[in-house]
Amino acid sequence: MNYKHIFSQAIDRLHEEGRYRVFIDILRNRGSYPNARCFHGHNGPKPITVWCSNDYLAMGQHPKVVAAMEEALHDVGAGSGGTRNIGGNTHYHIDLEGELADLHGKEAALLFTSGYVSNEATLSTLAKLLPGCIIFSDELNHASMIAGIRNSGCEKRVFRHNDVEHLRELLAAEDPEAPKLIAFESVYSMDGDVAPIADICDLADEYNALTYLDEVHAVGMYGARGGGISERDDVAGRLTIIEGTLGKAFGVMGGYIAADQMIVDVIRSYAPGFIFTTSLSPVLVAGVLASVRHLKASSEERDGQQASAALLKHLMAEAGLPVMPSVTHIVPLMVGDPIKAKRISDILLAEYGAYVQPINYPTVPRGTERLRFTPGPAHDEKMMRDLVSALAEIWDRLELEKTARQAA
Repeated sequence: MNYKHIFSQAIDRLHEEGRYRVFIDILRNRGSYPNARCFHGHNGPKPITVWCSNDYLAMGQHPKVVAAMEEALHDVGAGSGGTRNIGGNTHYHIDLEGELADLHGKEAALLFTSGYVSNEATLSTLAKLLPGCIIFSDELNHASMIAGIRNSGCEKRVFRHNDVEHLRELLAAEDPEAPKLIAFESVYSMDGDVAPIADICDLADEYNALTYLDEVHAVGMYGARGGGISERDDVAGRLTIIEGTLGKAFGVMGGYIAADQMIVDVIRSYAPGFIFTTSLSPVLVAGVLASVRHLKASSEERDGQQASAALLKHLMAEAGLPVMPSVTHIVPLMVGDPIKAKRISDILLAEYGAYVQPINYPTVPRGTERLRFTPGPAHDEKMMRDLVSALAEIWDRLELEKTARQAA
């Protein structure tokens, strides 16, 4: 068996399909986001503007967050000391779980090392504890949700994206006595659309199903206190479990679930992904704590981000660029070809100092490759006009198809 040859062929296939991922070497500039330094492809750092960060509100640069992390570092040191059960349970962790439970109006919350782990660990554990459980999953759910469902070993039914009637058909076809769990997201980050949460909750009530909502692209971003789409739409109280991340709008790292005390205790006690993992560093937790508390009280960052996203969508449409419809802060620009998407990204970075990564299969279906922009409150109008001008020039250079220009 020629192992090296097999691995080489696997990498070659990615190159041939235009899907080989290149990680750009950058450093963000503290206090001046979205400005950064790029070390990729040239000698020494080159100034660039970041357009694809999931630090949507630039909270990873916020003075309160940085100060809280510095204070924690000098107070307790760098690491947590172990798992939550053995040495890694700090007062910072307890405080943050209390803040997150309060954010979603739930009895309790539980921290994980990432949003991926929180999804995989919770979904796999919960379904294993429910004999004969059937999970109903939106076809565009996160890979981490799919992994959790697969690892649960239970039956699954996949419903068409945001299609409530298809979900109803699938629920109605099952044994009324079988345990059921509906797993879906609020904001789908590649298209920027939103789930009909209330309608899905109605079905859950009708068919006696639990609900699991992934809010990772919405927490901090929507609702009066940043509780997500479920807070904005006043449906958080109807959901069994709300899952979120601490690495996107909150700007640091980690994941969590919020639910009633019993469910949180069950996951805490049974999920290997929680039990056997070193807990988040208290330095990180202190930063998240400052971020969550700030965004509960301040809507300035959310309002600025929404204004930036709306302006960029308008400017792209005005220039005839194929910006996809989106009702959220996500600004996807359709390309439809992995090689061309990578080429556009490369030109933007090398010639214009604009950094945005191409999004290819399996993150999105083949033929729908795109560039995904996430303008934040610190991206000003000049940055956006310069970006759109660059994109329009590249579109013409590569002879890519444009759309009808929007009236100014």
